Amino acid sequence: MGKPLVAIVGRPNVGKSTLFNRLAGKRISIVQDTPGVTRDRVYAESEWLNNKFTMIDTGGIEPESSDIIIKQMRRQAQIAIEMADVIVFIVDGKEGLTAADSEVAQMLRRSKKPIVLVVNKVDNLKEEDNCYEFYNLGIGDPVTISASQGLGLGDMLDEVVKHFAFLDNSEEEEEYIKIAMIGKPNVGKSSLINKLLGEDRVIVSDVPGTTRDAIDSYLETDEGKFILIDTAGLRRKSKVKEEIERYSVIRTYAAVERADVCILVIDAEQGITDQDEKIIGYAHELNKAIMVIVNKWDLVAKDDKTLSKYQKDLQFNLKFMPYAQYLFISALTGQRVHKVLSIAKGCYDNYSKRISTGILNEVINKAVLMKEPPVVGLKRLKIYYATQVATKPPKFLFFVNDPNASHFSYERYLENQLRESFDFKGTGIEVEYRQRKE
Repeated sequence: MGKPLVAIVGRPNVGKSTLFNRLAGKRISIVQDTPGVTRDRVYAESEWLNNKFTMIDTGGIEPESSDIIIKQMRRQAQIAIEMADVIVFIVDGKEGLTAADSEVAQMLRRSKKPIVLVVNKVDNLKEEDNCYEFYNLGIGDPVTISASQGLGLGDMLDEVVKHFAFLDNSEEEEEYIKIAMIGKPNVGKSSLINKLLGEDRVIVSDVPGTTRDAIDSYLETDEGKFILIDTAGLRRKSKVKEEIERYSVIRTYAAVERADVCILVIDAEQGITDQDEKIIGYAHELNKAIMVIVNKWDLVAKDDKTLSKYQKDLQFNLKFMPYAQYLFISALTGQRVHKVLSIAKGCYDNYSKRISTGILNEVINKAVLMKEPPVVGLKRLKIYYATQVATKPPKFLFFVNDPNASHFSYERYLENQLRESFDFKGTGIEVEYRQRKE
């Protein structure tokens, strides 16, 4: 699935465009105080709490009479219902409930789409009570905001993004697999990227990142289509004196957020640092696909045991992510560089893997038979049903008698069973325990 689409619907002059521009952070719709200036549906990208979404402003031309207003709004609502994943329905807190509002509310209710009812122009606490009459629309609790002053927008966006979790993510999001190369400066990230681009120079274009100084390189190979995101290297915190340094850290975190696969590149001679652990730990928290590359392996004096000992030590340092894939290379000589993309692609495939509910429950039931959950407090965990609710990363919901009865060691056991049965090598997975309502 692409980004969720959020449509903004409402009568002329209730403040749709003002809200739209605030959320988009750019003045895209033309806003004037004359009603009906917004001519076209306009799209904008927006983001809240790591949820990226696309907004549509469904503004309409100002009609001459109230009948036409209703007709106009019906059309807007229709567009929103057809296209949007979530609908934001804006009403005017100063003017109160109108016939047009009720008419549109009826259409929206029938659509069964998630709707967030927003009462705009509530500019101070005294006007909060104006929202009560909008309960009559029968589409849930109104959220009060003032788009012009930017009040209440956080609460409103919280309600909007709540609905994203239930959207189906199964369709291919984009054709390109996004890979972020992270690690300290001078460990050879750029030379590795150049080597990958140089050897597979099919389609390569360097697009300077807009807000990041990182450069995105697009690359197509037999393995697939990739975007390689080079991040400005992370230095030790003590040296982060200048603004530039701070931004490079922020940029690296932003690159991790954007990426599907995060590759930590370390220098074989220097080994891993706290800073490396911190940033790859962040990728682990986000359950990204993760790979660790040890570069400059040609410079290490070795015998037949060196590699496995080195890898064991590394895995010990990174024991919080036992699923990570490891590769030892030399970007300079090209040793094993040809394996980078195929391993990254394997991690990505697992990151976007979907398991059917039937097979998933068989595995869980078998795991519970082999090893019963311990008693926690006075309760034993009972798992009624499991289902996968998302990919990238794979997320599972376990419906249980009481989430508090689950013990972390048993949760780890179940995660290991999932990993062994379905091969989630190279990716984080997420499991949420939710109480089943009796």
